[in-house]
Amino acid sequence: MKLFKKKIRFDQRLFFYFFIIFLAFTTIVTIFQYQREKKFRTEQLELQLSDYNTIIYNFIQEKSISHEDLDSLVYLLPDSLTRVTIINKQGIVEYDSYVSQEKDLENHLNRDEIQSSITNNRGSAIRNSASTGIDYYYVANNYPNYFIRSALPYDLTLDEMLDANPMFFYFMFIMFIVTVVSLIQISNRIGKSISQLRDFAQSAEHDTEINSQQKFTNDELGEISAYIVEIYNRLRSTKNDLYKEREKLYQHLQIAQEGVAIFSTEKKEIISNSNFLQYFDMLSDIPLGSANDVFTIPELSDINKFINSEISTDNKNEMQGENLQINKNGYSFIIQCIVFQDNNFEISINDITQQERQNQLKRQLTQNISHELKTPVSSIQGYMETIIQNPNIDDEKRQFFIERSHQQSIRLSQLLQDISQLNKIDEANNLFEKEIVYVNEVIADVLNDVSLELEKKKIRIDNQLKEVIMIKGNRSLLYSIFRNLIDNSILHAGENLDIVIQCYREDDDAFNFSYYDTGIGVDEEHLQLLFDRFYRADQGRSRKMGGTGLGLAIVKNAILFHNGKITARNRPEGGLEFLFNLEKKSS
Repeated sequence: MKLFKKKIRFDQRLFFYFFIIFLAFTTIVTIFQYQREKKFRTEQLELQLSDYNTIIYNFIQEKSISHEDLDSLVYLLPDSLTRVTIINKQGIVEYDSYVSQEKDLENHLNRDEIQSSITNNRGSAIRNSASTGIDYYYVANNYPNYFIRSALPYDLTLDEMLDANPMFFYFMFIMFIVTVVSLIQISNRIGKSISQLRDFAQSAEHDTEINSQQKFTNDELGEISAYIVEIYNRLRSTKNDLYKEREKLYQHLQIAQEGVAIFSTEKKEIISNSNFLQYFDMLSDIPLGSANDVFTIPELSDINKFINSEISTDNKNEMQGENLQINKNGYSFIIQCIVFQDNNFEISINDITQQERQNQLKRQLTQNISHELKTPVSSIQGYMETIIQNPNIDDEKRQFFIERSHQQSIRLSQLLQDISQLNKIDEANNLFEKEIVYVNEVIADVLNDVSLELEKKKIRIDNQLKEVIMIKGNRSLLYSIFRNLIDNSILHAGENLDIVIQCYREDDDAFNFSYYDTGIGVDEEHLQLLFDRFYRADQGRSRKMGGTGLGLAIVKNAILFHNGKITARNRPEGGLEFLFNLEKKSS
């Protein structure tokens, strides 16, 4: 059976310590006082007996030693039990009030009290009398001719008289009891505060909240305890707030698009997110094992120099930063380093590859728009200048130039309209209202508007859609989808061909469409570029045949507006096919 040692409480230990100290103090004082009072009583007794000796000596000086006279004198002494003995210098007893004169007494010179009086003029002793067989308290004085000795029987009465006054012991006992009770009260009071502090420490160890309203003792220790609890609760609340903020920061780091890592002065990782290593792996020639390995990348040598320089600099008053752009392996990154005042530092890496590509596309788009606008404007300007500079030009040529200028202005208008529509879809698609649209009706409107062009190219339409296909979307954009697909076939597929429109599958949330023609198709290398703005598979031929180069880009963006996707492929039987889906209730 395992025995557990019970731990003594602090207030019990405190009482025990105080009790031992006070007990030792009380014992020492009591013993000291007892010895002092006993000594005092003994001295009083010896002085009393010594006074008896002096009286007898003075009596002998006035009269001779007469047994009758000495007996009368001894009889007059206050204490009737007093025994008086006169001893000459040779130790012979010449008188003893308790022993008859006829009895021969032995020599008393070697008695203890006599020997002590020879040295100190007065001596005392407690011993048994050889002549009477009684214990006496002897006091002897050394006078010029005699040793005079007085004695009292050392019985219970004399022993009690020599002892200390018992009232002193009663007083000390009462004081001891009162003090012990006070010590218990003080120990409990102090122990209560200490126990509360102990409970507080245990709660603090387990990070639990402490009731700040609990009662403490009304003293300095209680006030200190209350202050400690209040400060702890404040620190705990601050810690919890910091923990929440830390979690927010950590979550923010994890979802941030840029890679971020914080390092110590020794270049050891403190915290980092997943994008940090992923981005640096794109720059490094070998995969990195940890964030600490980024300093081995040669392209970061300037960042390394900056960090080393700032860490070795004393008395920094503000944070210092360094930026670096690296283009490698087809990627572009902006790297920023910030060294804090405590010499910890942060490195962030941002992938700007897409941004660079978008900037490049914007530059290309601007160049394409400028080029596409320049062509019709230059043509119109050339025709008009020819008419103005040749006022005598014949009417047939003038009419020809005017008609060509009109055609170029129509083309310019269509180009501006298409650009405007693309910008609206890209940047302000909330301007397009959504409503219930019947796709069959939209296609019917498109076919009615292009009937003349279809007839001229001998193009036949095979509309295999069921009677009712209902979509919640924008009618104008749905019209643009099918109008631009048909316009693309009219302009580029050739003549005497078929166009087939069908819904080959209906899902719970979308319709899947197939649009194809039986024309000449497109080379495989151009298929994935058909939806780029101003892209033409055959630049020269396409311009001669018309079109802005934005039709299929409008189709793609209009389908994206309806939460769909579109792809293009060549059919084995010949011709170009577009597969796309439109969500039934686009959000």
